[in-house]
Amino acid sequence: MVQQEPEELLEMSSETRSILEEHHLRPLWEVEDDMGRVYGDLEPNVWKWEDLQTAIDAIEEDVPIADLPPGFQRRVAVPINTSLGNAISNTIYVGVQTVSPGETAPAHRHGANALRFTIDGNEEMKTVVAGEEFPMENNDLITTPQWEWHDHVNDSDETAAWLDVLDLPLVLDSLNAKNTFEYHELERQPVTKTQGYWDSQYGRGRPAEEAKRDDIPGPFEGIQDPTPPYRFGWDEMVESLEQRAENDEPDPNDGYSLSYVNPASGKPPLFPTMSFRAQLLREETDPHFHNATEVYFVIEGEGATHVGDEALEWSQWDLFVVPPDQIHHHEPDGEAMLLGITDRPVFEAFNLYAEAEPSS
Repeated sequence: MVQQEPEELLEMSSETRSILEEHHLRPLWEVEDDMGRVYGDLEPNVWKWEDLQTAIDAIEEDVPIADLPPGFQRRVAVPINTSLGNAISNTIYVGVQTVSPGETAPAHRHGANALRFTIDGNEEMKTVVAGEEFPMENNDLITTPQWEWHDHVNDSDETAAWLDVLDLPLVLDSLNAKNTFEYHELERQPVTKTQGYWDSQYGRGRPAEEAKRDDIPGPFEGIQDPTPPYRFGWDEMVESLEQRAENDEPDPNDGYSLSYVNPASGKPPLFPTMSFRAQLLREETDPHFHNATEVYFVIEGEGATHVGDEALEWSQWDLFVVPPDQIHHHEPDGEAMLLGITDRPVFEAFNLYAEAEPSS
C-alpha cells in the first residue's frame, strides 16, 4: 500500500478551514505530517580537543565565574549539533567546564540528572555533592543526582577541566520542565560528611535498615532506586576492563565494555535517562545500528568511527556523536579507551529500543 502524501488528500473547503482555524483545530493528516519534526535530524560530528582547548582557554581568560549571570555561573564550552543549535543531541547535553585556581562554581541544584567526568584534575579539585567533597582526579566519574546540592571548589594552583553530562534537553525541551532549578543560599554548601561516606553506604556492606526495606513489597516496587552521589575511580574501572580483556571475548559491536551501574541497585543504567560505559577497543568492531543516540569521549588512544559514509577521526579527549539509525563501527589505531554515553534507557522505558546488524 502506497501512503498518500498530504497534498494529494482531498482539499477542505475554505469554510471548513475557517471553522477549524477559528477554534484552533487542525485535521489529523496535517498534524501527523508535522509530528516528529520539532528537531532536525542529528548529524554525525566530532569536536577536536585542540579546538575545545582553544575555546575554553579563551573563556577562562575572558570571563570570571563571578561575572556570569545568576543561574549560569559555570564556565562551560558546549558542543553544538548544527541541526539543533543548543546541544549535542535532543536528549543529552555535554559541556567542557573549567574552574580556575581559587575559584568556586556556586552551589545549586536542579531536576536534571548530571555527572562529571574529569579530564584534567587533581585531588585538590573537588565537586561537593550532598555534603561530601569528592576529589576530581583524571578520568574519575562523579554523579550529581537530581535535586542534590552541588558546587565545585578548586583549592589547587592549577586549572581543572571536566566533562559535564546532563539530560537537560530531555528535561527542559521535551518534558518542558522549566521550574527545576534552585540556588543555595551560600556560595559553598556546608560539608557535612567525611570523604568516602557515600561510597561506604553502597559498597559490599549495606545499612541493615536498607536491607530490611528491600524485603518489603510496596507501592513503588519495580521503580528504579534513586541514583546516589558517588565517585567511580578510574583506576578500579581500568583494572576491571583489562581483566575482562584477558579473560573474556569482546562484544562484536563495543569491544570490552563495562557499564557504570546505579550503586543503589548494582545494575545499569546509572540514571533513568542515560547510560554510561567504559570501552576498551583493541580491534575493529562490527557495523550495527540502533534508534538511540550515542555520544563518545576519547579517554585514550586514536582511531576512527565510521558513521554511514563518513569517517569521524578521533584522538585523546575528542568528543563525537553517532546519531540514531545510522550504521556505525569503531576502528581503533592500536588500543583505545572510550567513555560511551547513550539515551537508550529512555527508549527501553517505553519499550521502543531497537538495534540490528545491517543487511548484506
